[in-house]
Amino acid sequence: MTAKRYLDVFEAYDRFINGDPIPEKDWDYSLIPINASLMKQRYKIDFGDRIIPEDQDLVDRLFLAGVDMLLTCGMYNKDTGTRMRLTEDEIYEGIKLAPTSMKIGEGKDSETCSLRRGNSPVKPVIQGGPSGTTVSEDIFVPVMESYAQEPIVDAVVTGALRTIKGQAASKGTPWEIRATVMELNYTRNALNNVGRTGLAI
Repeated sequence: MTAKRYLDVFEAYDRFINGDPIPEKDWDYSLIPINASLMKQRYKIDFGDRIIPEDQDLVDRLFLAGVDMLLTCGMYNKDTGTRMRLTEDEIYEGIKLAPTSMKIGEGKDSETCSLRRGNSPVKPVIQGGPSGTTVSEDIFVPVMESYAQEPIVDAVVTGALRTIKGQAASKGTPWEIRATVMELNYTRNALNNVGRTGLAI
């Protein structure tokens, strides 16, 4: 069944532009923690000594708490310093429209990311890499190779170059752009070196 109501990127942009102004520190240190604590009480969320909940009733309450949290807090945009609100219909229609699977990578190195529920027999997609951690130029390719060569790894995520040709990859400068391009180039080289050219990045 096709959803009747969903939020596209253009409407989301307009809502952020016209959204409620809120300082980032108020969002991070007041609105979110206060409401998270409230949701924990309202939905009786208690993990006990288990990090991953297996009790279906708790899983259902966690979902409802998440929806309530999103309705209460909205979504924050750091660039505009505003938040936009969503309706319950928009949240549920957005969930309906979310894909249940997607293909990543190419050829023999491709992998399908599928919807997984609790205790799923479908293996999770495993992503390896330094995940945005700063990595120096001299070891960037070997570090990425060390992840890509592992057969269990289905995708890689790059590290962040600290420097480019000795120049600091400072935020908001052309060097930041060059660093991003080089991170991808180095990662492609690493994948080629270990024979996994189609691995998703």
